[in-house]
Amino acid sequence: MSVSLIGIYGGTFNPIHVGHLRAAEEVGEALDLARVIFVPSAAPPHKTDDREDAIAPAAERLAWVRLAIAGNPRFEASAIEVERGGASYLVDTLRELRARIAPDEAVFLVGSDAFAEMGAWRAPAELFTLAHYAVMVRPPLRTGSLAAWLPEVVRNDVEIAADQRSARHRRAGTWLRLVEIAGFDVSASELRRRLREGRSVRYLLPEPVREAVLASGAFGCAGG
Repeated sequence: MSVSLIGIYGGTFNPIHVGHLRAAEEVGEALDLARVIFVPSAAPPHKTDDREDAIAPAAERLAWVRLAIAGNPRFEASAIEVERGGASYLVDTLRELRARIAPDEAVFLVGSDAFAEMGAWRAPAELFTLAHYAVMVRPPLRTGSLAAWLPEVVRNDVEIAADQRSARHRRAGTWLRLVEIAGFDVSASELRRRLREGRSVRYLLPEPVREAVLASGAFGCAGG
């Protein structure tokens, strides 16, 4: 029986933008992923409650993701964290998704900055046994090594390749790989700021998402 690799791309997607979509497309192509499942969080435990820069309701963010990925046969959205509610912990999501997609294998897509912080996430040692990891690096970080971002909690659990670009978990057999992606100078926080200030976000969000965000009134939209 052939085994496919299924990408899992989690995040707040507050809102989802062209940088997210291009990253998923490039990792999907680089690793020959059969599918990439976008998983919007319900209540991200690592985000602060900033009334000036609030997180849009989970149902809205999920709807925006579905609008953004429509028409791409490789992409799909999962409501697993939204339906579960409460704080969204990756370890819970990977346990459940891993069972759902078996015998296919999960590849979690994560930016290098977030990857470096995973030692502070719930059950970090277990996280690295539940999925492979595609660590996305953008310019000017392309010359970096995996060891530079590897959380201390798993350093003794993995064997890093000589080229410093990949590693394998000694017990679980899961792998970690740096995947270079194009650099897009766009972030969700900058988009939210632009929306609050009434500045254009056209061509930074997929057009159906831009229209839905404006119609929702999220982020104190004054323009867009």
